[in-house]
Amino acid sequence: MASLDEFEREQAILLELEKSGRVVVAELAVRFGVSTVTVRKNLETLERRNVLRRVRGGAVSSGVTDEGAFETRVRQAARAKLAIAAAVSPLVDHGDVIAMDSSTTAYYLAEQLLDRRNLVVVTNGIRTATLFMEQSDALVLMPGGVVRRSAGSLVGPIGDVLAGRGRIDKGFFGLIGLSVAHGLLDLSAEEALAKRYIARSCKEVYGLFDSSKVDRFGLHSFVATEAIHLLVTDDGIAPATVAEWAAAGVPVRTVRPLDAQESAVGRLPATAVRRATG
Repeated sequence: MASLDEFEREQAILLELEKSGRVVVAELAVRFGVSTVTVRKNLETLERRNVLRRVRGGAVSSGVTDEGAFETRVRQAARAKLAIAAAVSPLVDHGDVIAMDSSTTAYYLAEQLLDRRNLVVVTNGIRTATLFMEQSDALVLMPGGVVRRSAGSLVGPIGDVLAGRGRIDKGFFGLIGLSVAHGLLDLSAEEALAKRYIARSCKEVYGLFDSSKVDRFGLHSFVATEAIHLLVTDDGIAPATVAEWAAAGVPVRTVRPLDAQESAVGRLPATAVRRATG
């Protein structure tokens, strides 16, 4: 295997854990072409983030049902997410009232909308709210809740805080998984609950996701299939899956992930710049 940097090694370790549930230090050292000391340092870093548990000779999955830290997720499938954001951004006009969740795909979209004037943005994403606050004139509304540190979100039973305040034009939501039977899915019950309350106030709901999410497992539905206006993903999605959603009355728009040249550093979220183009 070609020499990998620290981030790439960590991602490879996490993928192997997702696949087999266990990794072995000696095998990883050979695979990466690095010393066992280096591998142990990588495992120590990942253990501090609570995504694995070190055991004698290697590590096992921590069993935490969480999609991972924002800083990790924002770098995954970055070119696909940037292309999705670029395709969706023309749907938002000056003065619109929009909702965005705490997903990294929504964060990419937020980067594309900073020049929109007089936006009203309802979001439970702390980083998305901060981005709009610091770099735009948007009015940002956060419905409240409990801070979920790993996701950088406010979650929980926000109740009827949005009810009776008027309709939100469009809502943009990332997801952990999706199914025609259950709609858009999340692993976290608290995250799904917050998204559900926000989505109920939206005239149109858009599901934004890279194609790897199609086969992912999700426990909690936050938008039913019949309430989805459009799904937007990259062209890695299987044609049969697109046809299945079309038969359920939900159109799927696919985009081509941007290549390295198109993914200019200036267009990537600041938290992703160093790694996303690697």
